[in-house]
Amino acid sequence: MAGLPNFKRIVADSDLDGLCAAAVLKAANPNAQVVFAHAALVRSGAMDSYIDENTAIVDLPFHENCGWYIDHHQTNRPSPKQEEEFIARGGVCHWEATPSAARLAYDLLSPVLDLDHLNEIMPIVDALDSGGISKEDFLADGKVLQLSRSLSLRHPEHLQNVLNLLSSGLSLKDLLQDEKISQHVDRAKSDRILAQKIVEENTMIVDRLAICRMDEKGVRSNGYLVTAWAGEDADACCIIHGYSDGAIETPDRPALSASFYANSFIENGQDRYDLSRLATSLDPTGGGHANACGCRVSAAGIESDLRHWLDIWGNRESLLR
Repeated sequence: MAGLPNFKRIVADSDLDGLCAAAVLKAANPNAQVVFAHAALVRSGAMDSYIDENTAIVDLPFHENCGWYIDHHQTNRPSPKQEEEFIARGGVCHWEATPSAARLAYDLLSPVLDLDHLNEIMPIVDALDSGGISKEDFLADGKVLQLSRSLSLRHPEHLQNVLNLLSSGLSLKDLLQDEKISQHVDRAKSDRILAQKIVEENTMIVDRLAICRMDEKGVRSNGYLVTAWAGEDADACCIIHGYSDGAIETPDRPALSASFYANSFIENGQDRYDLSRLATSLDPTGGGHANACGCRVSAAGIESDLRHWLDIWGNRESLLR
């Protein structure tokens, strides 16, 4: 399409934001191959063979070899020098502090594409990715929240199915009525019941930081579930996921990682601390948003890393403000 950078492949994050952003781009080029990944895969070099001047990267860390970069995470933003060199080589860089990467992609392409079928889902994507979901809406656990939790690299066919339906112009209502999609949405609904039980049994609050140990349990959760459980007693949470013998390349048995989330359900909870400083303190490849970010657990192990993060957290007024 005239006026858009050329791209034959899209590399996107596997969450709802990354998928919707990829759907926008694929609507512009229906023949583009879409490869889903996550931040650690890009930063580790595992995605290098997929990334060249014909690749658009969205909702993931910056990669100098791509042709078009679209993102909104503060720790992913290329430095001025990186951006200058990237553009000089012919790359196109769109980084904006939008509520979601999908919003940025939508704003870039809606003037030249009919994307009206995404109008209903876009505000929900924005809210989910920027911590704007109310506690009432989260506890109500509507179909779109369930859809968002159903998306995972463990279910690649489901990711591609949702992507293709959205990029082809299907409305949100019709998407949620699709039989194959409904099966995965129902799975996510059931998974939340198990995740809630694990949160209740494996979370402790230390100095207003809720620490949830989901490692070795085969369950994942974002911060909403933990902070809803913690209520007014925590300003943020730290969730440990993965397996001690896992690897970043194996979705069914991922490596140990930590995710940090601000408690968006309390007053001014979103903007109180820069949690990305925790995520990057032991892992230079960690990062994300100030209020939602993650990193790999170091070779020293979970207990050592938790002591390190709690030490920083104990001095949060001077180190994380």
